[in-house]
Amino acid sequence: MVHGVAGGLAEYSGIDPLLWRVGFVALTLAGGTGILVYLLLCVVMPAGPRRSGEETSRRSLHERTLPRSPVGRLTLAGVLIAVGVLVLVARLGDWNPGPRPFLGVALLVVGVGLCATAFVPGRTPRGGLIALGVVLSLGMLLASSVPWSDGAGVGDRDYRPTSVAEVRDRYELGAGDMTVDLSRIDVDDIDEPLRIEVDHGVGDLDVILPREADVQLEIDQGVGQAEVFDGGSSDGGYFPGTGSGRGVDDDEPEFVLTVDHGVGDVEVSRA
Repeated sequence: MVHGVAGGLAEYSGIDPLLWRVGFVALTLAGGTGILVYLLLCVVMPAGPRRSGEETSRRSLHERTLPRSPVGRLTLAGVLIAVGVLVLVARLGDWNPGPRPFLGVALLVVGVGLCATAFVPGRTPRGGLIALGVVLSLGMLLASSVPWSDGAGVGDRDYRPTSVAEVRDRYELGAGDMTVDLSRIDVDDIDEPLRIEVDHGVGDLDVILPREADVQLEIDQGVGQAEVFDGGSSDGGYFPGTGSGRGVDDDEPEFVLTVDHGVGDVEVSRA
């Protein structure tokens, strides 16, 4: 709304100024070019005629007396139908898409609704659609910035294997708190290093290891805090075990742990 660029382009092209503003915002998010284009148009575009306050009041009164457009209701219905179809397909088949397809389809429907407001007469719920689009865009940004694996799922997970045979090569979760308690594993039963990957999207992660186990640890942390063995020092991610027992501090890790975590806190500790 600064300098009336979108309004001037709307009068010249016949396209609603809302769509011009959305376009400038999209260009700004895509590398910042929207700001440069907008400033350039502020300089080169000719000034338009000024409207009096009375004329502006008459226009606002006219807009308030227009019938309400059905675009908002149809857009919301379209979002629910599209997301519902995706949920049905995912439930009936083996497809585990994660949140990004759902958010993307919903955002696409909202975008179509915004475009329709430029051509459908009547009072249109542009503000509500823009707010919904912003929320969906933030959700899409979050979902795209964290690891989501097929079949990762949503909800809290608690894994507590009691033997080497029960230990998985990979533990994964899309969203929710996850606990991987390996403290019941007998270190004397480990003949070769147990290589374990933990892939976690959103939520808190708690990994518990035996006191006697030597651990080789690598963490790729996104947004949040990571606490590893109460801040103990390591040499290249190697943490020797504590106490006494076979394999303690023999430079041969019993656990080779790789953690890929998106949003939330991570704690790796000993029992």
